[in-house]
Amino acid sequence: MELAYYSDYAVRLVNSEEPARGKDNLTSVEAVRALFGGNASAARRATDADVTRFRSVRARLRAVFEAADKGDETLAVDLLNSLLLEFPVSPQISGHDFRDDDGRPLWHMHLADHPSNATAGYAAIAAMGLAFHLTEYGVDRLGLCEAPPCRNAYLDTSTNRSRRYCSDRCATRANVAAYRARKRLEADRSDRTGLPADSAQRATANGER
Repeated sequence: MELAYYSDYAVRLVNSEEPARGKDNLTSVEAVRALFGGNASAARRATDADVTRFRSVRARLRAVFEAADKGDETLAVDLLNSLLLEFPVSPQISGHDFRDDDGRPLWHMHLADHPSNATAGYAAIAAMGLAFHLTEYGVDRLGLCEAPPCRNAYLDTSTNRSRRYCSDRCATRANVAAYRARKRLEADRSDRTGLPADSAQRATANGER
């Protein structure tokens, strides 16, 4: 599997809650199992007890993204290291599902599921995936959406480190809000100066008052 696949575990779990909107989708064992995606064997281990445990891990993963978003690299790394220590992974070389033209296995690194319970397995994979992403691309590639009130987590894989939103939908919503704010400002300036809105806009652009 690609290591990016593992880092997505962290994003999926963090985004199962939207604190600013008071929404929490992690309310049942079925919701826990859905987070595993196609990993059906790991999902089957989930029980009702994992709901609370998953929420605890989710809060700790969000804290990593929040520290990164504030530019506190040391705190982000420390928080992630604490997860790695508590939920160690079992790396294995695997060749399943991948074959070359001659039918030989394409060997790759695989993070084996922790056997104790569903939370331990998921947390180990999510933390290690996030650690790979952080060390490969930098702490500033861990972001929180800037379109209020969203604040969903995302992994910035853009070539110029320019990503600011978790989705195209949030980017569009933020751009529309900024456009409307500019129009309101232009209208306010027009009311104060007595100039038409387009003249007030040009005055603003030229630094006039």
